Amino acid sequence: MPRLIKGTRIVEDAYLVVRGATALAELPEGVPVVAPLALWQGNRDALRARGEFGVWLAPADDPLALADDLASLALIAIDFPSFTDGRGYSSARLLRERLGYRGELRAIGDIQRDQLYYLSLVGFDAFAVAEDRDVEAALAGLRDFSDGYQSTQARTPWFRRRDESGATA
Repeated sequence: MPRLIKGTRIVEDAYLVVRGATALAELPEGVPVVAPLALWQGNRDALRARGEFGVWLAPADDPLALADDLASLALIAIDFPSFTDGRGYSSARLLRERLGYRGELRAIGDIQRDQLYYLSLVGFDAFAVAEDRDVEAALAGLRDFSDGYQSTQARTPWFRRRDESGATA
């Protein structure tokens, strides 16, 4: 069973991400699945009846498509098909800050240690690191920085903190 980072721990991943499924018949039985958005949109009731399930968003998918379903989704995964594709950051921030999603928000795809800290800043709380990468080393990426500089994360930017403390340059 694959492992993933959830919060600040490494855990076994009980979910199977089903990437190419276009019909319910293509989903394995008895296994919690993470289904593509299009499959969710056409089969909400049937997927809810399965029990444990999640929805994954491709980079071009609009997170607003899930706005009415957020209360029933315990897991939303956002795909990063390549390290250089940053659209998932915007999707995560939209889900967390604008839509108020409180369930598990998982980064999947080409996830690397260098991204984990920044992914957590926009709301991701679970990370499915690629199987060819060391998940323990990736976990350390969450502790690479002690504080965020961005004004969205720090109430007072660093340059103002210095001024307020009376320190001089």
